[in-house]
Amino acid sequence: MRDSLYILSGLLENKPALQIKELMSDTAGYSDVVFGLFHLLGYLFSPRLRDLEGVRWCGQARKAPFCPRRRMDRDADYGLLDGLSKKHIIKVGQIASRWDDILRLVASLKLGSVKAPDLMRVLARDGSLSGLGRAIAEVGRVAKTLYLLNYIDQPQYRRRIGIQLNRHEGRNSLVRTVAYGHKGQLYEKYLAGLEEQLGALGFVVNCIVVWNTRYMQAALNWLKEMGKDTLEGDVARLSPLKHKHINMLGRYHFELDDLAKDGHLRPLRDPESLDTFELTWEN
Repeated sequence: MRDSLYILSGLLENKPALQIKELMSDTAGYSDVVFGLFHLLGYLFSPRLRDLEGVRWCGQARKAPFCPRRRMDRDADYGLLDGLSKKHIIKVGQIASRWDDILRLVASLKLGSVKAPDLMRVLARDGSLSGLGRAIAEVGRVAKTLYLLNYIDQPQYRRRIGIQLNRHEGRNSLVRTVAYGHKGQLYEKYLAGLEEQLGALGFVVNCIVVWNTRYMQAALNWLKEMGKDTLEGDVARLSPLKHKHINMLGRYHFELDDLAKDGHLRPLRDPESLDTFELTWEN
């Protein structure tokens, strides 16, 4: 859960011009509390399941990663899903008893009074969830159940999550390439040095993205002027993260003078008189 809270921190502390509505992550970013916090803050949390066929429906194993068998009403008829969720009920009373505290916490996160990574001290004590943490986890189980049902039922939803995460991996690939020789690792011993490295790395990556974007748009405009058809689906798949055409190491040009071309060494200077004399190769 600690790593997932840093994801939430990135959303709350960075104020982009675009309004973010949904965030995708790998399976490791999942927890009931995180689902609850994202839902309460107005975000749709969409992690990618590592293995859909391997998802176990709660109760079969102690370490089952996902448990969507939750229902609000014990006596309701959920049709084909009724058998799956019969024994697992959302504890609505636990949510209601802590609702005011939940709202205060969400407001504090929105206003920046509380930082997301610091929530561990509020939501967990001695390795187990506090009363407030358990209440938020119950909210998260509602959001998680709806997410999993959509994830399993809608192939286009799974595909969209996969596309977005692949784009993120494309950015990671670009960052590793820009940080040549260090394999994407930072080695400074002090925080200030790490921040400088990250800032420089981010600046170069942003320059590449802007450069690619402007030239791709210029190419699209040229195709349009030439009367060529461009499919919206193809344009949607374009990525400004491509970098094979960019020489990360620079280009170096060496000019040989006439003496070197003819097999002669360059003139040497006499350190006493500053006069020069030539050396020649003997075959």
